[in-house]
Amino acid sequence: MREMTSQLNACFSAMSDPTRRAVIEALAHAPATVSALHAPHAMALPTFLRHLSVLESCGLMRSEKTGRVRTCFIESAPLLEVQGWMEWQRVVIEKQQDTRDQLAMRLVPTDTLQ
Repeated sequence: MREMTSQLNACFSAMSDPTRRAVIEALAHAPATVSALHAPHAMALPTFLRHLSVLESCGLMRSEKTGRVRTCFIESAPLLEVQGWMEWQRVVIEKQQDTRDQLAMRLVPTDTLQ
């Protein structure tokens, strides 16, 4: 459980930055070189490389170097864990809302709702 929480924390922290979310979105479409990923961002390459390092360290992406070209790939497993956690939270919240709605219906006489 602690390891999963640590993984989720790292993923949420990584995804809290708009640049890193943009990289994830780009990689969701297809693998891309560092140069291609960097192109739409108005920042120095070393700064951008730190963003990639954060994504790689939490497992959201991986990279491979062939010659002088580094290509990045999305890793879906951590995203599926985040999605599963978000779905679980949605179910819990919906159950709480249903319980509140049922309680409200019992507390408020139906003839006053008309």
